[in-house]
Amino acid sequence: MMFSSLRSRLWLSYAFLIVTALSIVTIVLFISLFRNPFMYRQTTERLKAVQAVVLERSQEPDAPGISVVADRMARTFDVRILLFDADHQVEFDSSAKTEAGIHFPERRNLLRTVPIVRDETGRAWLYSVEKLPNGTFLMLASPRPNLSIVNLFSDEFLPIILIGGGIALLLSLIVAFLFAGWIANPLQRVVHAASEMPSVEAKPVEVHGPHEVRELTRAFNNMVERVQASQRSQREFVANVSHELKTPLTSVQGFAQAILDGTADTDESRQQAAQVIYNESGRMHRMVLDLLDLAKLDAGTADMKMSPFNLSALLHSIAEKFTPQSQRAGVKIEVNLPTNLTPLIADGDRMAQVFTNLVDNALKFTPHGGVVSLNVELDDHAQVKISVADTGAGIPDGEQARIFQRFYQADPARKGGEHHGAGLGLAIAHEIVAAHGGRISVRSRAGEGATIDVLLPLVPPNATTKPRKK
Repeated sequence: MMFSSLRSRLWLSYAFLIVTALSIVTIVLFISLFRNPFMYRQTTERLKAVQAVVLERSQEPDAPGISVVADRMARTFDVRILLFDADHQVEFDSSAKTEAGIHFPERRNLLRTVPIVRDETGRAWLYSVEKLPNGTFLMLASPRPNLSIVNLFSDEFLPIILIGGGIALLLSLIVAFLFAGWIANPLQRVVHAASEMPSVEAKPVEVHGPHEVRELTRAFNNMVERVQASQRSQREFVANVSHELKTPLTSVQGFAQAILDGTADTDESRQQAAQVIYNESGRMHRMVLDLLDLAKLDAGTADMKMSPFNLSALLHSIAEKFTPQSQRAGVKIEVNLPTNLTPLIADGDRMAQVFTNLVDNALKFTPHGGVVSLNVELDDHAQVKISVADTGAGIPDGEQARIFQRFYQADPARKGGEHHGAGLGLAIAHEIVAAHGGRISVRSRAGEGATIDVLLPLVPPNATTKPRKK
């Protein structure tokens, strides 16, 4: 469990990479020191210098033969000097009695950066070759220098390398630890915040760390906001349901009690009590059905029967259905349709539910002498826009964004009236339109009425299957 945390694993990974890199550098350094190309070059340069001296001495007027000069120079400078004829055969070898014979190097060896030739026993020699004017070859050779491990560790250069490597390793491990914390600390804060969920007091995590960790933190903060918004919505939902059921239940209980204890002692009072109980129970029944409808739409399990239907006939039938109500209210209903309106693929019953809610809502808020109009427009994007407009007082700007929320009622004065609703009609309309792949919105100005726009695709996505809420 020692290295089970992300911080320790990151630190261990960094440490492993650092140690591996330093080890590779050390191995390469040791190989370089053992091969010691500097000593090779130094030996080669010394051979070339001796070679120049031999050639210079052999060309003096009173100089003996080149072999005599070569033998003398070989003893003086402690090198091996060989003379080869034009056929690369040995004519002279200053170390023929003490060393194994050396053959003339092959052409590929002459082109090497570090010229090395091996004698008959396999011993490596560094050499330098010069062709003489008479066609023969002068070659100077010296044993390839070897660096012992003792010399390597006694060299002043190596301790400096080891000390520097140790300091670099220590600093790298410290930096690796800081980097591991830079990554792990923001994640630890996310873990701590996640452990406090679903508390309503959970706060967003401050964004820190590398790009990926920042993205994770932002995603977590967005999730926290959505969860808290959902919790608030659930609490408001429960509170609203409780509030909406409290009034009719109180009425039902009160009038039922009046019947039971004899307070309602006349036929008229009993009839009134029964009527109130019937009306309030019907209201609760409609509310429960609306809530079940919303639950199905939320879960994406509402049964949508997609098929072509006549939008024109639907809107005219809705206008006709509300004619008695509009006549009592002194409101005129108008239907304006284009001549080239094609059948719409949707659930006709659900669309009737949407526009019934919208027209009913518009009639409630339109004063006597006003107009409720149903307008249909086609656009170039295979969409149809159905607008339900009224000439009422309009919706204040601060309330327009909330009218599709559940239980929201823009006019508190209507509460308790005979036709008082629960504030679910527009919420249901919003969910049904969304399930058809459309959008619903509101346009309104104070004193100029309100317009609800429903934008639907002519062919909704997945029209052959049940639409699922996104």
